[in-house]
Amino acid sequence: MTTLIPRQFYSQEELDKLYPKELELQLVQITGLQPYWPYCNAARQLRSVILNTKDFSQWDQLKYRRRIETFGMNDGPVIAAGPRGEFDAVCQPGELTDKGRETTLALGQRLRHLYVDQLGFMPKLISSSDMIYLRATPMPRALESLQQAFSGFYPPSARTADFPPPTILTRTPADETLYPNDASCRRFAKLSRAFAQRTAEHWNTTEDMEYLSKLFSKWMPGEAKVAVDSHPRLSGIMDTVNATDAHGPETKLPKEFYDPKARAIIDKVAVEEWFKGYTESAEYRMLGIGGLMGDVTSRMAGSVEHNGNDGLVEIGGVDGKLGKGRGGETDIKFALSGCHDTTLAGVLTSLGAFDGEKWPPFTSHIAFELFRSKRGGAGAGGADAGALRVPKTSTTTPTLQQEVGSKSQSWWSSLFGSVKTSKDEAPATPEGIARRPITELSQAQRDELQGYYVRIRYNDKIMQVPGCKVEGKHLEGDTTFCTLVRLI
Repeated sequence: MTTLIPRQFYSQEELDKLYPKELELQLVQITGLQPYWPYCNAARQLRSVILNTKDFSQWDQLKYRRRIETFGMNDGPVIAAGPRGEFDAVCQPGELTDKGRETTLALGQRLRHLYVDQLGFMPKLISSSDMIYLRATPMPRALESLQQAFSGFYPPSARTADFPPPTILTRTPADETLYPNDASCRRFAKLSRAFAQRTAEHWNTTEDMEYLSKLFSKWMPGEAKVAVDSHPRLSGIMDTVNATDAHGPETKLPKEFYDPKARAIIDKVAVEEWFKGYTESAEYRMLGIGGLMGDVTSRMAGSVEHNGNDGLVEIGGVDGKLGKGRGGETDIKFALSGCHDTTLAGVLTSLGAFDGEKWPPFTSHIAFELFRSKRGGAGAGGADAGALRVPKTSTTTPTLQQEVGSKSQSWWSSLFGSVKTSKDEAPATPEGIARRPITELSQAQRDELQGYYVRIRYNDKIMQVPGCKVEGKHLEGDTTFCTLVRLI
């Protein structure tokens, strides 16, 4: 399976079980081939913003169609074409295809059906996007996926005529946390290579790899054997197989690549190569996904405190200032981020909730749902619900093993760490709870977190965080609702 096949919509009976009456939903954060593919019809109708030639204070739009030029025979320039001579729908590397646009639009429609039509959590008609936090990585397909999902969630018919342009946040690659950023963190890159090398040493001489070589070697450069670290890498072969399987016959690989046993082997090895580090090393979790989880938990704390740390400041408020937005909202209720498969699996693995799962299929998503007890107060979650702990795991490579936490740290701070400043830089004073470890919170701030719960849904499947099973760390009667207190 390369593209997620969604399950049927939740029935009313399922909704009653999944969304208990004693809880109120407060915040949702939703995370040898043809060289040219003719699957990007958006290239026929692109637009750019240009300065008006008559009035330099005004802006116009330039509509254009895109064609890709490459080198042909004798190194002369030619127009890149698809297998049937297509010129105007050829995809750029990393661009969202027409199929990807369809499935991400459908994802937005599914989210609307749940959170608008069934639960009534979000309004049917909006006059602004002030209550919605939108962010994407610099990768074109991530931004395009976000735009399509938002359009499915709130199509033009669900926006008023004076609906202003929504704010979509992006970061430079050096600051990006929506994916494991090994390009901007040398230590994380070093750890990633070490875990990848360990996976290669374990798998390259196995019968499973021999099976893959028998199927694929004749298609490899120089008929080389397939290996975790071959050229192309095994994970690269997986990406190509999955992408071609999701699209038309013109770009299919030879049938050997779609062998079910081979795909199961590739999936198993790739998951170990890319995500095993999250289960064994606290440092790996902190560097790989800690920044993103810090963003997620900061928005949860901001939603509790109503102080702008929920993302309202970032999307602008009123002219970039904290306060009521154009629609009168003062809180973010829904956050939608365009990220990647390595983001989703990294998050779930770090939480201990990815055991036995396959590589995330296309159009996968995670929903972090923050609930508030309608009873409120410390009695809803207990006076001291305690800190979650990630299970410690051992490894045969001591240099890769990291201890998880210490007595002086909460689970959240041991997993995601804290930001250190240089000697010459004065430490920033955080406003409110935000990312502050539990040990730095006042009793009043700790009490403020009582009665709040977090649940994770992955592709409409409720995920169990192992640490939440401990008594006092979940909603009474349901271990999938984790207490928010002392998790920040």
